[in-house]
Amino acid sequence: MSTPIAPIAGGVSIDTSRLASSDNLEAAGKRFEAIFTGMMLKSMRSAKLGDGLFDSKASEQFRDMQDQQLAQAMAAHAPIGIGKAMTEFLARNASLAPRAEGSDTP
Repeated sequence: MSTPIAPIAGGVSIDTSRLASSDNLEAAGKRFEAIFTGMMLKSMRSAKLGDGLFDSKASEQFRDMQDQQLAQAMAAHAPIGIGKAMTEFLARNASLAPRAEGSDTP
């Protein structure tokens, strides 16, 4: 049985079926945390005071990839809490109880 595609209101899907799983919410929170941290690192990098002697497009690209990996590692191991706050907000609005830390059951 296939489900119909959810209607889109103003470019944003109103399908909230993904919110039914606390695992989905937790994964979305971690991804959001990684994206937010990556944007923060990119913003800090753009505030440099001068150009380095050996700066090039290749080194900038490598630094961007390194920052992306760093942001993902920070979100997984030392989160700043914005992903958890987003997850709790979505769980509260979807009438789900967020999973307790260290718990394997939803």
